[in-house]
Amino acid sequence: MSHYNFKKLTVVPSSKDFVDIVLSKTQRKTPTVIHKNYKISRIRQFYMRKVKFAQQTFHDKLSMILTEFPKLEDIHPFYADLMNVLYDKDHYKLALGQMNTARHLIDNVSKDYVRLMKYGDTLYRCKQLKKAALGRMCTIMKRQKQSLEYLEQVRQHLSRLPSIDPNTRTLLICGFPNVGKSSFINKITRADVEVQPYAFTTKSLYVGHTDYKYLRWQVLDTPGILDHSLEDRNTIEMQAITALAHIRAAVLYVMDLSEQCGHSIQEQVSLFNNIKPLFANKPLLVIANKIDVVRLEELDASKKKFFDEFESESIPVLSMSTLTEEGVMDVRAEACERLLAHRVETKLKTKKVADIANRLRVAYPSQRDSKERPPFIPESVLKKRAEMDTDSKKKKKLLREVELEMDDEYILDLRREWDLQKEEEKYDVLPEIWEGHNVADFIDPDIMEKLDALEKEEELREAAGFYASDESEEDEEMMDIREKASRIREKKGIMMLESQEQRGANRSRLPRTGKKVDKSRLESEMEALGVVIENKSETHYARSKTRSASRKPLKRKRDESEDPSRSRSRSRARDLSGVRDAAMVNKIRKIARKAQKPMAHQAKKGEGDRVILNMMPKHLYSGKRKMGKTSHR
Repeated sequence: MSHYNFKKLTVVPSSKDFVDIVLSKTQRKTPTVIHKNYKISRIRQFYMRKVKFAQQTFHDKLSMILTEFPKLEDIHPFYADLMNVLYDKDHYKLALGQMNTARHLIDNVSKDYVRLMKYGDTLYRCKQLKKAALGRMCTIMKRQKQSLEYLEQVRQHLSRLPSIDPNTRTLLICGFPNVGKSSFINKITRADVEVQPYAFTTKSLYVGHTDYKYLRWQVLDTPGILDHSLEDRNTIEMQAITALAHIRAAVLYVMDLSEQCGHSIQEQVSLFNNIKPLFANKPLLVIANKIDVVRLEELDASKKKFFDEFESESIPVLSMSTLTEEGVMDVRAEACERLLAHRVETKLKTKKVADIANRLRVAYPSQRDSKERPPFIPESVLKKRAEMDTDSKKKKKLLREVELEMDDEYILDLRREWDLQKEEEKYDVLPEIWEGHNVADFIDPDIMEKLDALEKEEELREAAGFYASDESEEDEEMMDIREKASRIREKKGIMMLESQEQRGANRSRLPRTGKKVDKSRLESEMEALGVVIENKSETHYARSKTRSASRKPLKRKRDESEDPSRSRSRSRARDLSGVRDAAMVNKIRKIARKAQKPMAHQAKKGEGDRVILNMMPKHLYSGKRKMGKTSHR
C-alpha cells in the first residue's frame, strides 16, 4: 500500500476510559431486573447475556485498534522505515501484540465463566460468577495501560505527518542545515515552512506542491544532515536519510557558496560523497545557493575545483539566490525536465513497453503496379487557388505587420475601420453622454443672448406693474374662496349635530362627571333661545329630589311573617342537613372515615382523585422481556 491515510485512525482510550465505556454500555444495552423467584434457566440466561455482551464489546474495540493501525509489512517501505525511526518498530509491534493477547484472554475468560454459569443453581451464585468474569476482563485491560497510552501517542503523531505519495513526481531537497532548503520550497510552492538563521529549524519532513507543464509536482523539504556516520545520526537526520533511500525523486543537493551556514564548501562536498550511494538511479542536481553574496565565478581556485569535478562527473551545477529569487524558477524547470526524462527512460526499460509494442502493427500500403496515380483536383478548385495566390500578392498589409515595422512608433487606431456615411466624420470629437442622453442635443449656442433678452423683458414687466396687479386679483379671489369654504364647514357641522340629536334623542344623557353649570346662566341662555321657565326654584328642587331618590338602593324589608325554621336552615352546614340528632351525626362521620382508608393507602387525596403516579421507571423494570430488539430503550 503506497499511500495510507493516518488521519482517520480512531482515538485510543486510556485503560480506565476503556473499562468505563464497556461497563456502561453493558449496563445500558442489557436487561437490568431479575428476581430470585424466576426460573433458574432464566436467571442463568440473564447473567450469561451480560458476560457475553461485555466480552463482545471488548473484542470489537480491540479489533478496531488492530485493524486500523498500519502493519509495517503491508505499507510502503518509506512509511515502514519512517515509523521505525520515529516510534521504534519493536516497541510498536509489541504494543499491538499486547492488544491481540488481551483480546484472546478476554475471549477465554468469557468462555470459561459462561461454562461455569450453566451449572449455577441460585441467583446469588450466578451473580457472583458474572461479577468475577467482568472483574477479570477489567483487570486484563488495566494491565494494558502503558500500551494504550503509547498507541494513542503514536496515533496523534501519525495524524500530524504530511501526506507523502512515494510514487508520484517528486523533487527532494537535501543538504546541510541552514543552506536555504526551506526558503527554496517556500518560493516554488505554497508551503509555509519556518525559516530561521540557525541550524535544525526544520525538524521533520514538509511537503509542498507546484505545477509545471500542467502536471502536479510534489516538493519534499528534509531536515538538515550532518557529515558523520549513520550510527551517530539522530532521529531528525534519519528522516531525511529515509526519504532519500525510498522515494523515487529528482534530488536537489543545495550548497551554500557564502559558507554562512557554518560549514565550508569542502565539508559540504564531503557530505555529498558520504550520502552519494543514496542518489543512485535518481536525477541529481547540485544547487549553488546564495549567489547574492558570492557568485560561482568569484570563488577561489581551490573551492572552484570541487564544482569542476561535479561537471566532469556529468552532474549539472545550477546557481540561484532565494533572497533575490534569481535562478529559482530555472532550477525548478531543470529539475522537472530531468525527472520527466528519467521516468520515460525507466518505463522504456520495463517489459510493459515491449508487450505493448508487440501488440501494435503499422500497415504501409504497397503499389499494385508501376503506374502513378496522382490525386484528382477539380478545375474550379485550381482556379480558386490561383485567384487566392494573385490576391495574396496584392493584399494589403495586416495591422500586425504594420506594428512590427513601426515598432515603438505604432499607435493603435480603433476608428480606422469605422463604417460611417461620411468618411470625414470618423475622427470627430465624440459628444458626452449623461444618463443615456447626448449632452450636445440640449446645448443651444445662442443661449446667452436669449437669456439677456428674457431678463430685459422681465424688468419691463415689473416696471409696468404687471405682477403687482395679478397678486391683488389673486388675493381677492382667494379671500372669496376661503369665506365660502368656512361657511360650508359651519353648515356641515350644524348638519352633523342635528343628525346626532335625532338619532340619540331617547338615549342621550349628560355625563356624571360633567362640569357644573351655573343656574342663572342656564336660565338666561334658555330665555335667549325663547324657552319660558315658570316656578324656577320649585322645579329645580323637585327634579334634584327625584334624582337623588332614584339613585338610593331600595331596602328590602324582612317579612315578619316568614317561617323562623326556614331562615335557620339557610345557615346550616351541608353535612348536617337531613340529620335528626347528634348520635346520627357521629355515626355519619365514622362511616366517612372508614371510606377514606383505602384511598389513603393508594395515596389519593379523595374520592375525586383519578391521578395514577408513574412510580416505576420503565428502563429499570423492563427485565421481563426475553429475546428481541431492545433498541427502544
